[in-house]
Amino acid sequence: MPAKRENIIKSGKRTAAIYSQSFRPLRLLRKYLGVIALAFSILLIPAGSTLLSPVASYSTIPTFEILTVTADQSLTIRTHNFPANQTFKATMGPMGTKGVKGIEVGNINSGAGGTFEATFPVPAALVGSYQIAIRLQTSHLYPYYSFNWFYNNTSGSNGTGGIPGYTGIPTFKITNVVKDTSVTIETNNFPANQDFTATMGVIGTRGIGGIVVGSFNSGNGGTITQQFNIPAALQGMGTIAIRTQTSHLYPYYAFNYFYNTDGNVPPPGGSGQGGVPYTGIPTISITSIIRNVEVTFQTHNYPANQVFQVTMGPIGTRGINGTAVGQFPSGNGGSFPVTVPIPASLADANQISIRAQTSHLNPFFSYNYFFNTTTP
Repeated sequence: MPAKRENIIKSGKRTAAIYSQSFRPLRLLRKYLGVIALAFSILLIPAGSTLLSPVASYSTIPTFEILTVTADQSLTIRTHNFPANQTFKATMGPMGTKGVKGIEVGNINSGAGGTFEATFPVPAALVGSYQIAIRLQTSHLYPYYSFNWFYNNTSGSNGTGGIPGYTGIPTFKITNVVKDTSVTIETNNFPANQDFTATMGVIGTRGIGGIVVGSFNSGNGGTITQQFNIPAALQGMGTIAIRTQTSHLYPYYAFNYFYNTDGNVPPPGGSGQGGVPYTGIPTISITSIIRNVEVTFQTHNYPANQVFQVTMGPIGTRGINGTAVGQFPSGNGGSFPVTVPIPASLADANQISIRAQTSHLNPFFSYNYFFNTTTP
């Protein structure tokens, strides 16, 4: 299925682009891929809790892709990263509803979890619909869920290039820059046989509404190298946003930014963003808790050489404007543990939001929450 629109990471990969400069995972995840479990890595639950099914080692995002459609009759999906031994209710609804409060079309048990296929009927109330939203969700207070949508026709023609079996997120990295002259990109996981238009704009625009600098066909997809000229209107700028996007109603797209210096080297003193182009989404998962004392979390895919401030706040705040509890350097980036104290102001709170964020204008950040119960 196609890449999704901006600001979510929804199941089926209909949005999620690369936002190197400050990938905003949950804004992405909130608007679009809606994402699916709001980029919460693993939520640690007190013993005996039924708020969320206790799959102790589960720490990814459940998604599913559309495999086949028989118009007005049935739909077959394939799941990815599903937690084990969970019962999911499937609902369908009009396009744009994400399947929320939709018509129940079946239940499935995830068994061993991971990847499996399931088929659901198209309900009578949606027969004749052009597009239909579908959702899989457990019944817990804080449920596992995933959603997608499909064109209700058997041909697979869907206004997005219709690539059966395409999954993942198209991204690209910057491989070279010649100041005020050109930029070279290398794509990753691009869908095949799609026409992309490249645009550039000022930093922060993500290339939306930018200056057209070229176009290309993705051919066999996957990894492709392309070079684009830097337009006169952007020459002299320190950083430039670049975007590649198809022309479909629900397009495939990816975006990034680069330093307008030879070799893409950041200027002395930096520019409010990381030094080396970064791809992916920084996330955190909770690994241990000492009630009212401290919490330890594990970072995942963190950008290198950044300083993150950690804040905590009441559940639902995502840690925004929370109590500062410490900071840490990301060093070489990637995955590493961090332990911070639980502030007195949140002592005895049942659930606590935690956030790690840099101080840049367009910061790197990630957040999660935890139950204030000693674990393990």
